[in-house]
Formats: sequence, structure tokens, C-alpha cells
Amino acid sequence: MIKFEDLDVSKYADGLVPAIVQDDKTLRVLMMGFMNAEALEKTQKEGRVTFWSRSRNKLWTKGEESGNYLEFVSVAADCDKDTLLVRAIPHGPTCHKGTTTCWGEYSDDAEGFIRELEGVVQQRHKEMPAESYTTFLFEKGPKKIAKKLGEEATETVIEAIAGDKERLVSEASDVIYHLLVLLEYYGLGIKDIEKELIIRHKPGYVHQKDKY
Repeated sequence: MIKFEDLDVSKYADGLVPAIVQDDKTLRVLMMGFMNAEALEKTQKEGRVTFWSRSRNKLWTKGEESGNYLEFVSVAADCDKDTLLVRAIPHGPTCHKGTTTCWGEYSDDAEGFIRELEGVVQQRHKEMPAESYTTFLFEKGPKKIAKKLGEEATETVIEAIAGDKERLVSEASDVIYHLLVLLEYYGLGIKDIEKELIIRHKPGYVHQKDKY
């Protein structure tokens, strides 16, 4: 838990610190507000992101009027301890204009969705709801999942050779989905792939075709 007294507010005349809110699943930046000690404590204690509203001159919990609240996940201070990064799960549009983020006209709602889909796959694995195709795959095990992944990969290759872009996107989407299921089966995820790709991207890494 971060304590407000550990932050450096000396550069801000009003004693507030900027708080940037990021979607915990998609990693999109959702909005920016300001927090004081009460807002930070309330956010961490009650689990809904709360700010100090300068226009209203009072505490304001995002979504208290619209219902589009931000479910608190974590908070971290930057290296100078004068700005907060809040990770949250949005329940509904974040912006009062009805867009996903406060930069709605400049953002793409599909951005970062693969991580959101990964979260859905993880939830299916945890709950194993009946009538779910994802549940079916987990019940069948890695051989079935890997077989489906191979089939979708082959179909992706076929559409790529045929030059059908629409079908290529469709089949590639199936590949991504089944890959996420296979990774989840083994307790792996997108982060593990990212870590491997970072290693390969470092200067001096040479391993046949793995270097790009």
C-alpha cells in the first residue's frame, strides 16, 4: 500500500499529485486525475478509484453518478515519487463523453484486446462453465488444443497464399485464440512470450532464425 506522505508534492501548489489510470488488462491509458491523501486512501481501501475533484472541490469516486466505475487493482509511484500510476478494470466507458478512454477520438477500442481475451480464457479455465467451447478444449487437454492450433495455422497459411485478406485475418484470429488457450493450459501467457522476444531483441543475441 502506498502512503501519501511518502510522495513528493512539493512541486504542486495545491498539494495534489497526478494519477494516471491504466486499464489493467489492455494496458490502455484511460484517464488522468488528481489525488490527495484521502483519495489515495479511499481508493486502496474501498477498491474503486477515487480522485480529488478540483472543479467540485471534494472527493469524487469515478462512476458514482454514471455507474462506470474503475475497479482498483494496483498503484505505483514513479521514480520521482510525484506521479501515480493506477491500474484498474473499467466497468463501462471511462470518459464522460461515452468513449473507452478520455482520448477517445484518438484511440482504437480494439487496441490491447488480445490481453482482454487472455483474461477471458483465464476466467474460463478457472470457472470451467458448461456449454463453453473454451471449457471443452481444457477438458480435452493439450493434444486437442494443439491439434486445433495446427489446423487453424494451416488454414491461415492457405488464406495467405490465396491472398484473401479478410479470410487471413479471420483464420489468424483463430490461431491467436487457440494459442492463448494452449498457453493458459500450461500456466503461461502473453508475458512469457514478451519476455522471450525481449531476450531475442537484445544486442548480441544470435540463434539462427530467432534473431530478427
